[in-house]
Amino acid sequence: MEKITNTNVLESWAAQHAEVEIWLGKLQRKAANAFDLYRFCLWCGKTPSELLSLKDNPASKEAERLLDVFVNSKLPLKDTVKFRMTVTVKSFFKHSYRHLEPAAGVMQLDKVKPTNKPSKENLRKLWNYALNPRDKSLLTFVCSTAIAKETVSSLQWQHLEENWENVELPCVNVPSKLLKGHGIRKYAGVQQITFLTPEAKRDLKNYREWVEQKMGRKMTAEDNVFRNLCAPFTPIKYYNLGGVIWGLTREAGVKFSWHDARRYVNTALEEIGISENWARKIRGRKVRGEEAPYSQPAVEQLRAKFREAVPLLEFTSETPTISRELEDRVKALESFKADLTPEQLEKAKRAGLLMRKAKNVSAPNDGEKCEDGEHCGEDDFKQIGEAELLQYLKDGWKIAYKLTDGQVIVRRE
Repeated sequence: MEKITNTNVLESWAAQHAEVEIWLGKLQRKAANAFDLYRFCLWCGKTPSELLSLKDNPASKEAERLLDVFVNSKLPLKDTVKFRMTVTVKSFFKHSYRHLEPAAGVMQLDKVKPTNKPSKENLRKLWNYALNPRDKSLLTFVCSTAIAKETVSSLQWQHLEENWENVELPCVNVPSKLLKGHGIRKYAGVQQITFLTPEAKRDLKNYREWVEQKMGRKMTAEDNVFRNLCAPFTPIKYYNLGGVIWGLTREAGVKFSWHDARRYVNTALEEIGISENWARKIRGRKVRGEEAPYSQPAVEQLRAKFREAVPLLEFTSETPTISRELEDRVKALESFKADLTPEQLEKAKRAGLLMRKAKNVSAPNDGEKCEDGEHCGEDDFKQIGEAELLQYLKDGWKIAYKLTDGQVIVRRE
């Protein structure tokens, strides 16, 4: 008899039981849940239908006692695995309309390790150890969008903003059915509105070109974004993603999980002072006390605020990534510098030091003059990050000087 594993459980076991098939149809993580239920049935020596029959009489507490015995049994399982299996069994009963008492199989898990907060240095090391464009793109994608592992495995190209390749910070609009709760009951209407940083967009474009060459065809809007690397290049599964990051962290010697990416993004959002409701939109969680939050104006407001977080999110190099839309303008930097006299260039550099908002230092009093006896021209020159550059160029500013720390000095025309 074929051994049942989490990779074949759907075909070799779940497909043989109608009750399980119906239950899995309501879930997103099908293989993982099916395998947990299979192992519980194996432990108690019952089929799924026999398990449900324990609640044929609603007054019976046999099913609840069975869960209590399982929780207190000495088994070669980690407490976290045992806890997950009890949740799975309760889900199976719940979606089969067999009520279990809430106290059945209750477990208390002690937190045994601190929450991991990934640093840019560790993320950069993971990215450098990634051996193919897909894995590099996966890492920058989740550390930009905060999209959960379950959703990543189901995401399609149609969920990216139209013409996203030519948008500075492309929007990713994830529908309810791909998120926690699948849009049912209290999760109705939930969407995830998030964005790609320039480096995440760069890696995604590189990955798509690379995988299309391997597949021998162009991707369609209905194609899943992330795929397995060998023919027939099927969509990557939830459990495959776990294997990808496990192998990568082992090789790089860096601790990281896909959920750490969500924590990384949320920390950056907190640092820029984003409102909790806006942060919940970006993370794909239900927004409290707000209706219709997904209109186009709201998306543009989110994009503008997200732009502030880009320098905190990007990690693949020491300096921020310049989006392709800015490359041609930045290449013209030398000609702009040539237009300035040495005195103007020195003045521009000094003006950059007066950026109170960026550097959090006090500016000279109005009317205070620089060493050359002239006003420093704070209104005519600004020092900004490259993530802000496109908006300033659209407003008529010109690049005056590029500093070595990823900052740019612009001048008003």
